[in-house]
Amino acid sequence: MALPNGETVPALGQGTWQMAERASRRQEEIAALRLGLDLAMTLIDTAEMYGEGRAEELIAEAIAGRRDEVFLVTKAYPHNADRQRLIAACERSLRRLGTDRIDLYLLHWRGSVPLAETVEGFEALKQAGKIRHWGVSNFDTADMEELAAMPGGANCATNQVLYNLSHRGSEYDLLPWLAARRMPLMAYSPMEQGRLARTSALAEIARKHGVTPYGVALAWVLRRDDVIAIPKASTEEHLRENRKAADLRLDEEDLAVIDRAFPPPSRKGPLAMD
Repeated sequence: MALPNGETVPALGQGTWQMAERASRRQEEIAALRLGLDLAMTLIDTAEMYGEGRAEELIAEAIAGRRDEVFLVTKAYPHNADRQRLIAACERSLRRLGTDRIDLYLLHWRGSVPLAETVEGFEALKQAGKIRHWGVSNFDTADMEELAAMPGGANCATNQVLYNLSHRGSEYDLLPWLAARRMPLMAYSPMEQGRLARTSALAEIARKHGVTPYGVALAWVLRRDDVIAIPKASTEEHLRENRKAADLRLDEEDLAVIDRAFPPPSRKGPLAMD
């Protein structure tokens, strides 16, 4: 998967939402993240919001000695999005992550801070070598158009949004807008955090390919060459299932069955968030 500047990143990464919340699972979660690196799932996504920094600290332990293998993504709260607060928030994330640079730094969602100030902060961090790329999260098409029109806005590398079989709204106009600019969409909760409806359609396709229904759902997200998926896997078994889905190629019959069970959008609607 290529970013707008041509740099290649894995299409299947690792999410960390709700990790580092139970001490009894810490070592299991660290082992899963390390296995992901072994299986070439080297993009790891987190946020200062996740466990109020504890997820970033967990990642620091998991990638110790392997930092150069990792494409590290984290996100800033909207209330930290003005220039000075963004720089301070980035420094805190760097300390928790135990690194000297963040590969991709995102605005978690849009708040009250003017976008121009956020872009100034991102660009200052980039110039200082604290971050390599920046982007946004939970931005709809109108937000992206506004961002692209301001000075420095064209340097946005990605937009991370909720995208899965149950939430296909971004296909109506957001995904085409991003694709026209060769900007990948980063899909969070690609399997609906385990809440995806267990339809007979998914079960049928799963039996056909020898995978789980959730594996089918993840393969469906990965079917596009302009989408990066960041499912969470807090156990090694779950992580191996995710990796297997990356190799699954759904055929036209599979996709038609899925479209009947989970119809694509026919009109514009509000961007879903979770």
